Amino acid sequence: MDRRLTPANGRVALQSMRGIVDAPLYVAGEAADVVAQVVDLLDGPSGNRDRQLLWGEAVMVIERHDGWAFVQAAKDGYCGYVADAALGAASKPTHRVAAPASHLYSGPRVQAAEVAALSFGSLVTVTEIEGKFAKTPQGFIPEMHLRPLDAPFADAVTVAELFLGTPYLWGGNSRAGIDCSGLVQAALIACGKPCPADSDQQRSVGTDLPEDAPLQRGDLVFWKGHVAMAVDADQLIHANGHTMSVAYEGVAACIARVMAQEGLPVLMRRRP
Repeated sequence: MDRRLTPANGRVALQSMRGIVDAPLYVAGEAADVVAQVVDLLDGPSGNRDRQLLWGEAVMVIERHDGWAFVQAAKDGYCGYVADAALGAASKPTHRVAAPASHLYSGPRVQAAEVAALSFGSLVTVTEIEGKFAKTPQGFIPEMHLRPLDAPFADAVTVAELFLGTPYLWGGNSRAGIDCSGLVQAALIACGKPCPADSDQQRSVGTDLPEDAPLQRGDLVFWKGHVAMAVDADQLIHANGHTMSVAYEGVAACIARVMAQEGLPVLMRRRP
C-alpha cells in the first residue's frame, strides 16, 4: 500500500480505512486550511520533504501530536506531516492566485505593508472588491492577480510558462521553487484537470500515446523519476536539475542528454 496515499500512520487512520488497515483508532478527521505561505509536507515528524502545500489549500487532519499534524491533502490525496501551526480553520475559497506570484497586503493600496507572499495556485476567499484590490479575511490582493475557481485556464502550457526561471526544488510546489511533477500538477489543476503529485503517479494521467505519434502541445513525456510537458512537437518545458530551473529544452536534445548522462530512456508519453 502506497504510504503517500494511505491516511493511516500506525496510531490512527481515517474511518474510510476501516477493514483496509489495522489501527488502534479510527477517526472522521478534521477539515483545515493551510495558513502559511508555503509549508513542507513531510514523510514523518521532522522528516524529509515529499511535497509542499500552499496558502489556502485544504487538508483533512487525521492526527495532531507534539506540534505536528498528520494530514491528507484534498487536491490529490497525498498524506504526510505538516507543522500544526501552519493550519487554520477550513474555508470556502473563491479564487486562486493566477499570477506567478503576488502579495497579501494590509490595506487596499500599493503602499500598504505586505502581510505574506503568495505563489501561483494559492487559494483565497474574496469577500468584496475595493478599487483594484480584492478583500479577503486575511488582507488585500491585487484583483488582476486572481482568477475565480470556476474560470479555469484553458491551456496547461500557458500555465507552466508562468514558472519559467523558477529555481528547481525537489518536492517544491511554489514559485519560490518547484520540481518536475509540481510544475505539471500546478498546470493541470489550474486547467480544472485532476492530477496526482509525483511523476510516477502522473503516468496514469490521460491516455497513452503510440511511440510514433507526434507530440502535441500539453502532452507529457516521462522518464524514470522525471516528467516534462510538450510545448509543441519539438520543444519541452520542464523543471529540471540540468539547468536547476524551469526551462525550455528541445525534445530530441533532452532525450539524448538524459540517455547520455543518466542512461534513462523515455518510459512513456501521455495526453492529458
